[in-house]
Amino acid sequence: MHYDVFNGDADGIIALLQLRLAEPKISSLITGVKRDIQLLQQVPALKATSVTVLDISLEKNITALDELLANDIDVLYIDHHRSGAIPSSERLTAIIDTDPNTCTSLLVNHYLAGKYVLWAIVAAFGDNMTSAAQQLSIQQGLTESEQAKLKALGTYINYNGYGRSVDDLHIAPDELFKKLLGYASPFSLIAEPNSIFTVLEQAYNTDMAQAKNAKVLDENEVLQVIELENAPWSRRVSGVFGNALANQSPHKAHAVLTLNADDSYLVSLRAPLENKQGAGELCVQFETGGGRAAAAGINNLPKEKLGKFIALVSKYYQD
Repeated sequence: MHYDVFNGDADGIIALLQLRLAEPKISSLITGVKRDIQLLQQVPALKATSVTVLDISLEKNITALDELLANDIDVLYIDHHRSGAIPSSERLTAIIDTDPNTCTSLLVNHYLAGKYVLWAIVAAFGDNMTSAAQQLSIQQGLTESEQAKLKALGTYINYNGYGRSVDDLHIAPDELFKKLLGYASPFSLIAEPNSIFTVLEQAYNTDMAQAKNAKVLDENEVLQVIELENAPWSRRVSGVFGNALANQSPHKAHAVLTLNADDSYLVSLRAPLENKQGAGELCVQFETGGGRAAAAGINNLPKEKLGKFIALVSKYYQD
């Protein structure tokens, strides 16, 4: 049995979408909310014959990966997060690039020689890789209006991936992938009346309207810290709101803190767009933290460690 393992955000879903549009395959899907990244351990090593892994950190899944390789299971691993040491195995094909200006869907686009480049552009916009998305759009001769539509779709798909659990989401990531699989072009989806695009657009606008009233917890010349309440809408916008703030003030880092049920914080950190580095390095210093250079997070930051977090992030971007 083949397993497709992928992050539940725009980048993970669309990376798999491109692959399965190009190479249809009967598979078992393993995914989850954006923060659910230790997914590879859900693959049963005694049942799997091959595995595709997309947009989850190899470093965070190394134990499960080693087990699969030890059982002579072929693995295709494509990702742009922290990897750690990559195993040397004839069974592993690893396409890993941690450059802050790329994402998994862009790597898949290159792997497929641009066969579904419009979907790659959607994912890049969704992952806030705006410059890369615009560059690809220009190469494809897209108008500004067409780019805006693809950016909106990418943003909405990405927004749908954030939550404490799948219950917080409007559409479960595996179901969203299956629905998208019916569209070789994103423009066909966007043009369809009452489509996923329309449903997610309405939900996104409603949640983001509430986020505009968010409390500024702390701010200095290099960092803005926003606090959101413990509610499903807050968890849904935590990532895309951070992206929106980063685009508004590209010289600053932005941290969106969402209260958890235990009164700790769910942290979504965005590096300054003018200095896309350090986010993953900073968040990994805290238990339950991780990510990549431009964007990272912490699942449970105790309130008593908030001061340390703010000081570390501020010092990093001031230096």
